[in-house]
Amino acid sequence: MRLLTAVDQLFLLLESRKQPMHVGGLFLFELPADEQGADSDFVYQLVQQMQTSKVPPSFPFNQVLDRLLFWKQDEDFDVEHHFRHVALPKPARVRELLMYVSKEHGRLLDRAMPLWECHIIEGIQPETEDSPERFALYFKIHHSLVDGIAAMRLIQKSLSQSPTEPMTLPVWSLMARHRNQVDALIPTGRSAARIIKEQLSTIKPVVTELLDNIKHHGDDDYVGTFDAPMSILNRRISASRRIAAQSYDMQRFRKIADELDVNMNDVILAVCSGAIRRYLLTMNALPSKPLIAFVPISLRSDDSATGNQISFLLANLGTHLDNPMRRLQLIHRSMNSGKRRFRRMNQAQVINYSAIAYAWEGLNVLTGLFPRKQAFNLIISNVPGAKKPLYWNGAPLKALYPASIIVDGQAMNITLATYLDKIEFCITACSKLLPHVQDMLMLIEEELNVLEHISEEKYLGLRE
Repeated sequence: MRLLTAVDQLFLLLESRKQPMHVGGLFLFELPADEQGADSDFVYQLVQQMQTSKVPPSFPFNQVLDRLLFWKQDEDFDVEHHFRHVALPKPARVRELLMYVSKEHGRLLDRAMPLWECHIIEGIQPETEDSPERFALYFKIHHSLVDGIAAMRLIQKSLSQSPTEPMTLPVWSLMARHRNQVDALIPTGRSAARIIKEQLSTIKPVVTELLDNIKHHGDDDYVGTFDAPMSILNRRISASRRIAAQSYDMQRFRKIADELDVNMNDVILAVCSGAIRRYLLTMNALPSKPLIAFVPISLRSDDSATGNQISFLLANLGTHLDNPMRRLQLIHRSMNSGKRRFRRMNQAQVINYSAIAYAWEGLNVLTGLFPRKQAFNLIISNVPGAKKPLYWNGAPLKALYPASIIVDGQAMNITLATYLDKIEFCITACSKLLPHVQDMLMLIEEELNVLEHISEEKYLGLRE
């Protein structure tokens, strides 16, 4: 048995019918070159491998809740409960695929079973007339089991970097394929004495940083937990979900960052900020004060692929500014302020600092006692992905989209992952509160064009 951490417990406590607390990944594949054609049974063979495999699930896919306090190994795996094979009416566009995933992402996982599901989806039309046929894998797993970084590592472990490597095991039995990496994936325990000593050592530095917050409150680059305005993003949500996804060339973001002397993540936040500003203006719902983003950062210092090891920075998105360059500069300053603070602390200190600094927001989310006051307006998360091509029995992975969670008071979540030379944006939203959220993808493209124009003007000015 393994005791649930406080963070794991939080994700379980927050869960309700309208507020599922699982994360998901949508993975889009093309058929291998030698498997194309109307009579191809490639997907059927994958499905058969999964349905008939006698290899049991590996960690963490074999973990089931015990009295909501412990994880224990499941001894009665039922593949019928966890696995779905779906054929969309042909020719299904990515739009129809996303509609299917949106509905499934809004459904709760059964706590009496290991908290994950796997869906193989076929019938997706080619990207172009000359492109191969496509199929998709949608995998969802409870956030109490993994964070975004851990989930991405699990996926990379379950696929191959070789187009010729046969993969005969289900994706949930990846550990049988990586026996030599078991110790790296499964978290190791620590003695009680070490934990107590570690926690006591955090008191002084955490108090120092909290006092420093008071000192710098009101500074241009400081973002506090009472600075977020009320907005349409921060109302009570329904159980309805809408997922919108799009790939963008990473080099576009990198070039802007280099020309404007900021980080690529600053550019990503600025593009999201500008898109949200435009989206809310169309609804006549833009607050006069700047929106605040909750930006997760990984505290993972090992190669583990389970549990939650994250904290958060608050970023001023500058949505009250109509000048995109001023918005980018404000985002850059507020992010650097938070990064400097966290660099002065170790992992345990950052976790305890975050627990105190964001405590009232956690209470708010749990109880709803302060529905008109949020510590932040939305989450924008960047998950690093694979830098090398991945394959599934020779089928190349062409795109991956990380679908995340939303909760009461947080009706939109923007999560993105990097894969090869692309940045894959995935927006998860409450479709009743935020209609036509797919329009955000077009607005992101427009904001990217604006910043490209500004960076090109600066480049040409420097050359002259």
